[in-house]
Amino acid sequence: MTSLPIRWQRLVSPEGKTCDRCSATHQQMLRAVDKLKEALRPLDMAPVLEIKEVDSDTFKANPSESNRIWIGGRPMEEWLGASVGSSPCCSVCGTSECRTIEVGGATFETIPERLFLKAALIAASHVLTANDG
Repeated sequence: MTSLPIRWQRLVSPEGKTCDRCSATHQQMLRAVDKLKEALRPLDMAPVLEIKEVDSDTFKANPSESNRIWIGGRPMEEWLGASVGSSPCCSVCGTSECRTIEVGGATFETIPERLFLKAALIAASHVLTANDG
């Protein structure tokens, strides 16, 4: 079976907490990965999700590293033709400007299931094409 690697990382405080934005993205991603497993099974492909924690020092140096997703070794925004931005966040993130993505004129703080699925399916098609040659 061919693997479709997916990596998601987000800030986790020393107390084990994350912000609402990352928490909501996590829930969206888990639902999407379940759907992706079903969609890719007939193609003999499976998503493999790795969740990485970003510590406070790394986050302070570069807040845009939190709530970041790679699919098939490339940033999700590349698959979508999206741009990366930032906006004020909350609680765990303090006053930091956290990662957002913009697709088709809409800005997303939480990554919705449908965008994740779209990027993953595009990535999967590239993996299939690469394996054909």
